[in-house]
Order: sequence, then structure tokens, then C-alpha cells
Amino acid sequence: MRAFFGYIAGLLFGVGLGLGGMTDPTRVLGFLDIFGAWDPTLLFVLGGAVITTFIGYRVILRQAKPMWGDSFRLPTRHDLDGKLLMGAALFGIGWGLSGYCPGPAFASIGNSSYPLIAMLFAMIAGWWVARRSPFVQ
Repeated sequence: MRAFFGYIAGLLFGVGLGLGGMTDPTRVLGFLDIFGAWDPTLLFVLGGAVITTFIGYRVILRQAKPMWGDSFRLPTRHDLDGKLLMGAALFGIGWGLSGYCPGPAFASIGNSSYPLIAMLFAMIAGWWVARRSPFVQ
């Protein structure tokens, strides 16, 4: 059941990204162009995600346990360390340069282009390097 609901959640996420126009990198790059032709679409998509998550967590966490699990698996760390900050910086730089973050990139595979393929290759290479890096362990 866990894999099935993971698939359903990913499918809903991908459909939402597509409907929100977030599989189009020009939307993201337009959002980052605050002194040019600024496109606020991403702001509304992010706002909708924050509101949905805020309400959803409050509703779900009122339950004693998940419907298909023994307990909730919530993060226990709340500190900021170098790995988190470096990862966030690399994520943001990659997102800003390509116009894709990982979710929309995978959702856009069917409509692939050279920039998308380059971004996916760089992301997979980054995962591979990070798994072997002594700085990430």
C-alpha cells in the first residue's frame, strides 16, 4: 500500500505541476526576473502549496497514527548545518540556471529538450558525486 500511495502522491504532484504551468522553465525564469518581465505564477503555485500543506498537516497530525502505518515519520533535526546550506544553495543555483527543479524536470521528460536533458544529467551526476563525497557523509 505504501508504494501505491507513493505513486498516487507523485502522480498528483506531477499533474499539479503541469496544470500550474511549472513544467515550463520560462515561468520559473520569469519569476526570477524581478526587474524585467516578472511572472508571478510561481508565487501563486507556491502559495497554494504552502496553504495546502499547512492545513493538511494540521488535519492529519490530529490522528494518533497514520492510516497505513505504525507511527508518523517526522524530521527530528531542526538545526542548519553546512550540508543543508550547501545543498540548498546548489539546488537554487541549478534551478535558477535551468528553470527546472527536480519535480517539474521529471514531469517534463515526455517533452524533453536539450536544456532539460542537460539538467537531468547534471542532477543525476550530482547525486552520484554526493553519495561518494567525504563531505556529505
